[in-house]
Formats: sequence, C-alpha cells, structure tokens
Amino acid sequence: MASELREAIKTSANRIAEYVKDVSQMVVETSYVELGAASFDGAKLAARTEINLDGDSKNVIPMQQGESKLEVDMAVFEVHQQNVSAAIEYRTKMMNSLLSLLRGE
Repeated sequence: MASELREAIKTSANRIAEYVKDVSQMVVETSYVELGAASFDGAKLAARTEINLDGDSKNVIPMQQGESKLEVDMAVFEVHQQNVSAAIEYRTKMMNSLLSLLRGE
C-alpha cells in the first residue's frame, strides 16, 4: 500500500511539473488570410505576443506605412489584444483551478 501511495504521489507530481512547464510561457499568435482564400493553410502571422511566467514578455505588432512613417495597424492590433486578453483570462482560470486542486478545495 505504501508503494502504491508513493507511486500515486510521484505520478501526480510529474503531471503537475509538466503542467507548470507548459504554463511557463504563453504565446498568442494572430494570423490572417485574404478574403476568398481556399483554406487557412496559407495564413500569415500578423501579430505575436509571448508572456513568460517570470513576467518577461515579447511583442511583435502589425505596422503599416503611413503618410510619413510606419504606424500601428490598429484594426489588427485590437483583434490581437482581444486574443491576448482572452488567453490571459483563460490562463488565470486554469491556474486558480490548479491551486484549488492542490489546496484540496
């Protein structure tokens, strides 16, 4: 019985370690295709955000040529920001669920 308990704890610890590894970085990519495209296979990256568990982040945002300089493509940027917000909200719910599980709630 002690070896079964030890094995169950080991299995649970391995699953938690794998989950923590998976959540250590969140990547949100927003891609686009031209209207009328036959499939999404040729989708092109329009914006990308990486957020690490330690708080570091990296962003690639869509730019377009303006009258005299590059300007942020606000339509694509706003869609991407909505995607990032949704991913953060989902991640927060998942982390809270994990913490509740670990607390035995």
